[in-house]
Amino acid sequence: MGKEEQRETEAIEMKLRRAGSMKLDRDSCCECTMDGSVDFRGRPASKKRTGGWLTGLLLLVNQGLATLAFFGVGVNLVLFLTRVLEQNNADAANDVSKWTGTVYICSLIGAFLSDSYWGRYKTCAIFQAIFVLGLSLLSLSSYRFLLKPSGCGDAHTACGPHSKIVIGLFYFSIYLVALGNGGYQPNIATFGADQFDEEDPREAPSKISFFSYFYLALNLGSLFSNTFLGYFENEGMWALGFCASTGSAFLALLLFLAGTNRYRHFQPVGNPLSRVCQVVVAASRKSKAKIPPGDAQFYEVVGRELDYGSRKLLHTKGFKFLDRAALIDSNDDGFDLNEQKNPWQVCTVTQVEEVKCVLRLLPIWLCTILYSVVFTQMASLFVEQGAVMNTSVAGFQIPAASMSAFDILSVASFIFFYRNILHPLVCSLRKDSKGLTEIQRMGIGLLIAVAENLCVKVVTAMFLAV
Repeated sequence: MGKEEQRETEAIEMKLRRAGSMKLDRDSCCECTMDGSVDFRGRPASKKRTGGWLTGLLLLVNQGLATLAFFGVGVNLVLFLTRVLEQNNADAANDVSKWTGTVYICSLIGAFLSDSYWGRYKTCAIFQAIFVLGLSLLSLSSYRFLLKPSGCGDAHTACGPHSKIVIGLFYFSIYLVALGNGGYQPNIATFGADQFDEEDPREAPSKISFFSYFYLALNLGSLFSNTFLGYFENEGMWALGFCASTGSAFLALLLFLAGTNRYRHFQPVGNPLSRVCQVVVAASRKSKAKIPPGDAQFYEVVGRELDYGSRKLLHTKGFKFLDRAALIDSNDDGFDLNEQKNPWQVCTVTQVEEVKCVLRLLPIWLCTILYSVVFTQMASLFVEQGAVMNTSVAGFQIPAASMSAFDILSVASFIFFYRNILHPLVCSLRKDSKGLTEIQRMGIGLLIAVAENLCVKVVTAMFLAV
């Protein structure tokens, strides 16, 4: 046995001793996940006792209930501002856009805290608690102070004037909702995907399927709030709608906490900004070094893949100028792979690959900015437009917010169509069980969105010409 293999064996034994295992055998290795995830107590995660579709379904229900609660407020917020606080359409749409932007900014805060310090579970739990607190304050302030006289806030009865303190309490509560949902939302999807071992051929396909079902749960939750809750709020029963959202969010938090002992976790890796800067600085210091062929000269901690709670990324091609950060050159005399090095001088391959992953995501992020700007208008201008239309069908008044249900139903239908019809068809034609890749699906979706917008413009121009 070589020295390297011996070190890896010793690392395995050390990890198993920490986990409470007394011997190293083939069965104990097969019982644990292979992606480095750990359980709630920091031990190697067991495949039988943690993760899988049991926790995945729990998180899907959690997402559906949390989305119902969030859109129970957000989808009709512009009407609440115009009818209850008596703002004009422009100011109300502007306030909703600011509130929605705050949700997205808080998503960056939640993602940063999750990856750097708290981990996904703790981040989701804390921000869900903030979310429930904000909804509770919103329900209480609306019922006690804003909806006066009783029954006001519909399309006919105006509400009385409000003091600055009451209005301030209202804005404080909705921005607590923005903070809670924003910090929770970017982590719950990834946390759900963490419940499936991507190194296990049996669980890897479920990891991909989870994202489709996650988006389906999100849309089903918003469908309920846009229809049923939207109807009650449109009729002036705002307090009932907000209380239902509060109850849904509270139930979502309880379900999330109920699965605590069965979740799989990945430990936070530290401040991502400093890790990116370390790669850039280390690569700049070796800007004149030549990169030899092969991966033998790149630095990676021996046994890193066995460091439960973290992941080891393999070296990939592309962005070769960053590879110099992990290059072991002549200045690194007496280099010991088992010894931790100054990351400002030499970084591990895993750290370099993390920066490469971020750079590869930038084009996708840039391509979706304009789409997100247009999509955000559905929560403000789209609802305001529906409020001035004649939405009466057979004597039944359809709420303006329910118009977005067509978007939700189309998304849910297409997910079902893709998972059950299109995906099996593509797999059989390509003779590949993976079917379309994520980047291919995103590209096709953006092309469909462009074609749809062009069709809308052509039809609109034709009607205007007539």
